[in-house]
Amino acid sequence: MPWSNQNGGGGPWGGGGNQGPWGQGNKPRGGRGGPPDLEEIIRRGQDQLKNVVPGGFNGGVFVIVGLLIVGFLLLNSIYTVQPDERGVEMRFGKPKEEISMPGLHYHFWPLETVEIVKVTEQQLNIGSRVGSQSSAGLMLSGDQNIVNVQFSVLFSVTDPKSYLFNVENPADTLQQVSESAMREVVGRRPAQDIFRDNRQAIAADVKNTIQATMDTYGAGISVNTVAIEDAAPPREVADAFDEVQRAEQDEDRFLEEANQYANQILGKARGQGAQIREEAAAYKDRVVKEAQGEAQRFISVYDAYSKAPEVTRRRLYLETMQDVLGKSKKVILDEKNGQGVLPYLPLNEIVRPSLSGGTQ
Repeated sequence: MPWSNQNGGGGPWGGGGNQGPWGQGNKPRGGRGGPPDLEEIIRRGQDQLKNVVPGGFNGGVFVIVGLLIVGFLLLNSIYTVQPDERGVEMRFGKPKEEISMPGLHYHFWPLETVEIVKVTEQQLNIGSRVGSQSSAGLMLSGDQNIVNVQFSVLFSVTDPKSYLFNVENPADTLQQVSESAMREVVGRRPAQDIFRDNRQAIAADVKNTIQATMDTYGAGISVNTVAIEDAAPPREVADAFDEVQRAEQDEDRFLEEANQYANQILGKARGQGAQIREEAAAYKDRVVKEAQGEAQRFISVYDAYSKAPEVTRRRLYLETMQDVLGKSKKVILDEKNGQGVLPYLPLNEIVRPSLSGGTQ
């Protein structure tokens, strides 16, 4: 066979005596022409690591572990404060005086720790939705009515250190104080005030009460606004309350209509009274003027009479007789010129046409 001639009786891979194709038995041993050995790869990797890490492979493990620990400490020692936050660092649990402002900061962890507090305005909702099964928000008013009040408290943290360390749980404390303040203020007022008449005043009183209480605790909280979002009777008595509301609205409507009618009647009466007063004033002026005119005429006649009494007396006599006899139906005949007049002459018929003609 051709292979036996070339390899001295070996197999087709060129070797006898159970040698493999690389001449070193049946397993390859990393010759130049074959694939690398796994043990050889591991040995070379260890040699390279010894050259890179000082102190050899055993000493390098400690260096790597040390670097990992240092990196972990740095990662936990650096922290970031956002623009709407403030940080309070503590050394062995005791807070420092300075407050960490927004930005990147460093502290010695784990000897020092940091607490981050949000300082922008936050909203706290108190009370249950109207119609829900929850009893939160049910309060007793001053007139012994039960009302369901839902309101919100807008607050901000002004002193992060006091906020974190003076009160154990500031959010729960603020909620309890707010609910207690609302119950106190509502308990002093009638239900109608909380429903629609005086909500703003109630909200202002609650805000002042909450702020005073939280200042007493030293919580570092500033209450900005208290807003009453909804107020209604419990749903068990909502129908009866709505009926009362409708009755009150009808009462207001009737009162308004009565006021309108009264204003209308009073307006007419005042107008008529003003008209009568104006007419009376005009009549007064006319009568006074006439009286003054008559008096002035009498005075002028008197003055003329005092100057010529005989002439004035005769003129007055003639004017008076003319006025009296001008309206009389009698016929006067002169004794001299009346002789010969027939007694049956119809004098009344003669006078009537003349009188009628005179009036025309």
